[in-house]
Amino acid sequence: MTLEEFQQSIREGIPVELPVPQPYDPQINHAPKRKDILTREEKQLAVRNALRYFDPRHHAVLAPEFAEELEKYGRIYMYRFRPAYEMHARNIREYPHKSLQAAAIMGMIQNNLDKAVAQHPHELITYGGNGAVFQNWAQYRLTMKYLSEMTDEQTLVLYSGHPMGLFPSHKEAPRVVVTNGMVIPNYSKPDDWERFNALGVSQYGQMTAGSFMYIGPQGIVHGTTITVLNAGRKIAKHGESLAGKLFVTAGLGGMSGAQPKAGNIAGCVSITAEINPKATQTRYEQKWVDEVIEDLDLLMERVKKAKADKEVVSIAYQGNVVDLWERLAESDISVELGSDQTSLHNPWAGGYYPVGQTFEESKRMMAEEPELFKEKVQATLRRHVAAINKCVARFGTYFFDYGNAFLLESSRAGADILKPNGDFKYPSYVQDIMGPMCFDYGFGPFRWVCTSGKPEDLAKTDALAAEVLEKLALEAPQEIQQQMHDNIRWIKAAGENQLVVGSQARILYADAVGRIRIAEAFNRAIAEGYLSAPVVLGRDHHDVSGTDSPYRETSNIYDGSKFTADMAIQNVIGDSFRGATWVSIHNGGGVGWGEVINGGFGMVLDGSKEADLRLKNMLFWDVNNGISRRSWARNEGAVFAIKRAMQENPALKVTLPYLADDQLIESLF
Repeated sequence: MTLEEFQQSIREGIPVELPVPQPYDPQINHAPKRKDILTREEKQLAVRNALRYFDPRHHAVLAPEFAEELEKYGRIYMYRFRPAYEMHARNIREYPHKSLQAAAIMGMIQNNLDKAVAQHPHELITYGGNGAVFQNWAQYRLTMKYLSEMTDEQTLVLYSGHPMGLFPSHKEAPRVVVTNGMVIPNYSKPDDWERFNALGVSQYGQMTAGSFMYIGPQGIVHGTTITVLNAGRKIAKHGESLAGKLFVTAGLGGMSGAQPKAGNIAGCVSITAEINPKATQTRYEQKWVDEVIEDLDLLMERVKKAKADKEVVSIAYQGNVVDLWERLAESDISVELGSDQTSLHNPWAGGYYPVGQTFEESKRMMAEEPELFKEKVQATLRRHVAAINKCVARFGTYFFDYGNAFLLESSRAGADILKPNGDFKYPSYVQDIMGPMCFDYGFGPFRWVCTSGKPEDLAKTDALAAEVLEKLALEAPQEIQQQMHDNIRWIKAAGENQLVVGSQARILYADAVGRIRIAEAFNRAIAEGYLSAPVVLGRDHHDVSGTDSPYRETSNIYDGSKFTADMAIQNVIGDSFRGATWVSIHNGGGVGWGEVINGGFGMVLDGSKEADLRLKNMLFWDVNNGISRRSWARNEGAVFAIKRAMQENPALKVTLPYLADDQLIESLF
């Protein structure tokens, strides 16, 4: 396809004449069939809803086609309308546009649907089993058309993937405002998502899937590396490294695919179990995992040798994680670190698979016998936890929940996961590591994308970021020196670690000062022509301020407010009028629908003075909002960080907590 044909396809939106149906590609990793949850009347409503996008003269053809999709897959994806062009992020100048900001957003959307990046690209799902960019291909086509037409004085509004339309606004307003899954709280149970999504009226945007900010598994590699490194520091007896120590976990599909790479960077031996052969093969071909072993006997021998030789190696176990943990629990191989990144926020729809059955058997049961599937998943979770408990008792394994609802779903399954007082036996990684060591001090997953698509531009941004951080480290207080130096080492080694999958993107953990200084350096470099095209700034929603999630991002909030969502809502509102190019707010993400509210942003740096003002204003708020909330919760690191922020910017005045005497409180009631 020529560039002109590609641009014409974007401008066309939904074709006037029906395109030829495309064959179902078995080589693509497809979403599992969803639960058959709709009544006959609701199925009719779902088809009626889908037909709203099309001229009535096509309804006689499309209605039975959409009904067949609904029966066969549990959703109406509108496969016929999947574009013929290759789906990947292009140079920003290749997109037809009247607004350069809109062109940048088109590139971010296409990256989220790139088959090298997305988990189920033909179902418009980026990661996590159900993290959708759009609900169907008509929404994608219409959104891209609107973006190609919009000016810098319009804003595109997206309701759970549906482009409601272009509305008049102004140059300093966001170009796009996204909401995903924002349902009335009493209708936020898993089956509510199944029903609303099947009807085509809501979607689960996960975090960076529905906000167009996913950058492949690199997006979580850095956070996982920091987590594993700091977990290693917690168990170190004499300051030793992770050399020769074993990290056991599961999941190679979407974001979980980062784990083997992170284990290598952290310097340990790692085993990551994965039940889906396609996911395993993809990560192996991308060189994100070193070896693949299916036989447990061979695996045990290989791990013994790797530990003895203190190799740095990542091994994928092709099989069920419970078989792996149970075998290790009976072995003489010490497991030092353990976690899990299966998609347990989505346990009944492909996020976790029962032991004792093949992958294909499980998929059939999921669709045809959902209640039996649920029973087997919960029985598997009970065995999973029992094996982990045995390893903890035998080897002193440090096990942590990696924010995938493992502890929550295990408790709901009746597993032996609770202490006598009702608390979980094991910590969340945010509760024990990421919260007190990073988030409380304002450090979180800052990221950027070079819209030129040129590796040389990314290398230049790496060098600029390293230079900024090295200067900041010279004057940084002792409390954040470890964070600074971890990130300097990370960014200097980023190129050689071959982290790019999809767009030319990078991530590092930085506080507000670091983010602002790095962004200023990029904006100057664009203005001077050192970088050949604009740079998009963003972050994971899993950050200091972006997410209210009681079992993950806000699990180290102990004042009783961890179940509230004021922070995430305030954050997206504040970002929207301080200079963000687009903003999003989602129900669900990471730990599941109804369990979390999270939001994010994107900001286009184009070298202008206006961009310089926006970045200073918005990035300062985007971090310090969360530090303020964490400070009010009496988190010691956050109190330190917000006092430092107020010293640097006298216009910031934050209410600080007074601490009550413990003995006084204990004497009451």
